[in-house]
Amino acid sequence: VQLQASGGGLVQAGGSLRLSCAASGSIFSINFMGWYRQAPGKQRELVAHITSGGTSGGSTNYADSVKGRFTISRDNAKNTVYLQMNSLKPEDTAVYYCKVHATTYGVGLLGGQYWGQGTLVTVSS
Repeated sequence: VQLQASGGGLVQAGGSLRLSCAASGSIFSINFMGWYRQAPGKQRELVAHITSGGTSGGSTNYADSVKGRFTISRDNAKNTVYLQMNSLKPEDTAVYYCKVHATTYGVGLLGGQYWGQGTLVTVSS
């Protein structure tokens, strides 16, 4: 599975950015899709994740620091996860990584976890 993340950049505090991460490859299904971030000198942390769902859709979970400002969503037809980031703060500056838990076609079906390459978000004060 290959993950292509995009949408990072430089924005002023209070601004917005939308990150995208598209998964490709021999994908049978994707359960978990999430965004993590890693600021300089800090550990990587979970920002938000969304799971696949049945008729009710997937469930979401957010870090306390981004609740009410960030929204995660997914397009199952495109195997893509999005992160809408509003009211950005300088402390949101980090490299953002997407991660998926996917089942792929191989010799049978194989489960695995995959990371994207990261996209830099810089919020100026």
